[in-house]
Amino acid sequence: MILPIVAYGDPVLKKRAIEITPEHPNLEQIIANMYESMYGAFGVGLAAPQVGLSIRLFLVDTAPFSDDESYSVEEQAQLNSFKRTFINPKMLDESGEEWSFNEGCLSIPNVREEVLRKPTIKIEYQDEDFKTHVEEFDGLIARVIQHEYDHIEGVLFTDKVSSLKKRLLKGKLSNISKGKTSVDYRMRFPNSSKKRS
Repeated sequence: MILPIVAYGDPVLKKRAIEITPEHPNLEQIIANMYESMYGAFGVGLAAPQVGLSIRLFLVDTAPFSDDESYSVEEQAQLNSFKRTFINPKMLDESGEEWSFNEGCLSIPNVREEVLRKPTIKIEYQDEDFKTHVEEFDGLIARVIQHEYDHIEGVLFTDKVSSLKKRLLKGKLSNISKGKTSVDYRMRFPNSSKKRS
């Protein structure tokens, strides 16, 4: 089932999410719905707070990036095959020289900004069977993971831009929260009287 994506301005996006256990109600269904919602919105990642659930869970599927011919064949293959569910993740390390990339977010439609992030990460997480993994990722995969990890920490990519950029974005972000934006996927706007489906 496709769930509406929660728009900028909803308090759930600014809350630090809580850890879950294997007994979490309907977890399998939640994950399936999140994948369906992410693909329905043409996203490469989706965190539980973005569908209104303040739990430490996010998904990543970087396959859409694999069409970009600026990447080597090897990188394209890696991006094409990377699909992962992260439960109760803990960022252990972020290293290397920060690099800039133009990021967007399903909760903040039609806004893209350059964001600096470290290129290499080490993360501990549980998979859908609650088996623990510790892995290192780099490049674009690391970036998507960092972006989604921020969501469960209550941080949005717009929090990482300069204060001047924040001021310039203020009106746009306010309009998004009111539903004054055009999107081709289901969204829930916190400051709008009408709900879009």
